[in-house]
Amino acid sequence: MEIDFLSEAQKLAQKLNSVRETLHKTPELGDHEFKTAEFIEKYLDEIGVTHRRVLDTGIIARIDGKLPGKNSALRTDIDALPINEATGASFASQNPGCMHACGHDVHMTGILGAATLLQAHQNDLHGSVTFLFQPDEEGDGGADRMIKAGCLNGIEAVFGAHVDPALPGGHIGVKYGNFYAASAMFRVVIIGKSAHGAQRDKGIDAIEVSAHIITEILKMNKPGHVATVGIFNAGTMGNILAGRAEFRGIMRTFGTDERARMCKEFEEIATKISESFGAKCECHFQLNTPGVVNDNDKLTLLVENTACEVLGSDRVDVIEKPLFISEDFGYYIMAKTGNFYHIGAGCEYPLHSDKFLPVPESAIIASAVHAAVVYKFNSRD
Repeated sequence: MEIDFLSEAQKLAQKLNSVRETLHKTPELGDHEFKTAEFIEKYLDEIGVTHRRVLDTGIIARIDGKLPGKNSALRTDIDALPINEATGASFASQNPGCMHACGHDVHMTGILGAATLLQAHQNDLHGSVTFLFQPDEEGDGGADRMIKAGCLNGIEAVFGAHVDPALPGGHIGVKYGNFYAASAMFRVVIIGKSAHGAQRDKGIDAIEVSAHIITEILKMNKPGHVATVGIFNAGTMGNILAGRAEFRGIMRTFGTDERARMCKEFEEIATKISESFGAKCECHFQLNTPGVVNDNDKLTLLVENTACEVLGSDRVDVIEKPLFISEDFGYYIMAKTGNFYHIGAGCEYPLHSDKFLPVPESAIIASAVHAAVVYKFNSRD
């Protein structure tokens, strides 16, 4: 059975845009999305979809089709960012210092829209579709915790998407292979020896040591690798040689193996330079998201072909270059298999800007494509 998900989603436009605006007005930070979760649960109750809470603010919902088939999942993040909104929209954030500046309001609406469409076709749906409403994507990352809570039990593939200001509204972007970067936060402590500023020979300048290390670390930057130092702290007075310095930053690369190699090279550089000055060095790494790698070409092709059927090939773009931004969706692909794609935001401002505001069409397109993708996947042999 062929279903025109786009036409059906467009008929729901007024309802879905109202949902999006409500979610946009009431953003909440990671692991504190209580009102957001309550709103989602109320909506799921209204359309007759069963659900349960996990991780305090996470939600797992499910629709069982009446026909045999595969079991898939759709995931959305639900948290916001600590940003004061400056869009001037009539539905701007009513929570000062908090804003959906990364489009998670659109992500949630797209999944709720897909649930509405699929519930209406439950008799024609093969297998089952699970809907994952994940907290804390912007913080420590809720994906790994959702997986440990059993959200992927029985799931064969998980799909998700992110709004993209580089794409026009109404477009979908697909990416084969490496998509988002793996990341690692670093903290480096240099222990030197304080002394009078006029007697440098009697001390070990932790600032000088750090400067040499940072210079070499930044030389690691090349296509496929990015290291950034964002915080530097040292010293107590201008005429005292700093005996201790600390700097922090982040590294991004594509793939966890390359990340491990980069961390090893980083530590070797820092240790060698410190020892050459007679200083001690401590390197601490916090491995963050593993990156998003669409390594199942069959699923990427399924998303591409399905999006072409729903929207027309002129509104489906193949993304050529991977992005250095991070997203914890990669945990789902690593745990099972899956695919991540982009929804055109049609917005001149970038992600995390206080003026970022995707066009209303984004949530409608997301709803239709999400529904069509899992419907198609579940019914395949």
